[in-house]
Amino acid sequence: MAGTDFDAEIKTLQATMGTIGQVLDLDGMRSEIADLSEQVAAPDLWDDQDNATRVTGRLSTLQGELDKFTGLDSRIGDLALMVEMAQEEGDADTLADSERELVRIKKSVESLEIRTLLNGEYDVREALVTIRSGAGGVDAADFAETLMRMYTRWAEQHKYPVEVYETSYAEEAGLKSATFAIHAPYAYGTLSVEAGTHRLVRISPFDNQGRRQTSFAAVEVVPVLEQTDEIDVPDEEIRVDVYRSGGPGGQSVNTTDSAVRLTHIPTGTVVSCQNEKSQLQNKASAMVVLKAKLLALKKAEEKAHLDGLRGDVQASWGDQMRNYVLNPYQVVKDLRTGYESGNPSAVFDGDLDPFLEAGIRWRRGAEKAESN
Repeated sequence: MAGTDFDAEIKTLQATMGTIGQVLDLDGMRSEIADLSEQVAAPDLWDDQDNATRVTGRLSTLQGELDKFTGLDSRIGDLALMVEMAQEEGDADTLADSERELVRIKKSVESLEIRTLLNGEYDVREALVTIRSGAGGVDAADFAETLMRMYTRWAEQHKYPVEVYETSYAEEAGLKSATFAIHAPYAYGTLSVEAGTHRLVRISPFDNQGRRQTSFAAVEVVPVLEQTDEIDVPDEEIRVDVYRSGGPGGQSVNTTDSAVRLTHIPTGTVVSCQNEKSQLQNKASAMVVLKAKLLALKKAEEKAHLDGLRGDVQASWGDQMRNYVLNPYQVVKDLRTGYESGNPSAVFDGDLDPFLEAGIRWRRGAEKAESN
């Protein structure tokens, strides 16, 4: 970055931060933090555990966002001061350090700017992710398991808790389907751009002739519900089936009819849960997933764009949103944004942030185009 115009770069960063601050509504954020802090200090807070969890979680989220903004704003101020002193003293080493810090700050500002684009009705929610193997036989099942690991690795890298609700294993290898929650603020808004059909091209490890195989998997992302969400599911609209869990697990998991499958008869929506040892616990968890999917379905139908929220896809030719090609060359390419990576191994190991950021920006552009 020889010849860097620090003054122009810093002014641009400060202007961008000003815009971000307006979108975040810092004054409103501080006011809500003060109100929530008073609630947290109340001696009877934990008399209502659900409300206490909501209040403390919201406070932690807001305080984290405010700290991130103020910390980054402070770094920009420190950089401006460091550059000014280095230029006055002709300190080439400090100017070189300033260039490196400028690069780091620009990346952080871009990431924070992405957060301002997550202003949809449910974007702040945690995410429920369902992965289903599609066309491609055992390779598709193996691909579905790879995608599940990719998302859980992404969550681990960000220190986001993951809760697995259901895993349905395929006979030979991989998964028929899996449903899991990522417990983090804005997980839904961030991961909703992953909804769609994912396509893998590789030399099949399951083909003894070493032929290239194309396989598909579908990813569905819905927001986790909160207590204030209104979704009534009468008992008579639900069919409950219990069965014995399959696949890896402890003795009590695999030898008792503890797994639960719920079918919402009017819509045909089916969810399963086998994570817990208790049938009652599994039924409660399955209801969380079912209600989340029904709310997503309801809202999407009201807005007449089911695919936009629920990501209902067929997992076959013609509707893929991302290609993972391992042979004859190696590339992962998003077909909507055009963003690509030449390192599939890193992507499968959770390096998803560039794809997610590109997807969020693409979605915002598409929404603006529709509104014009």
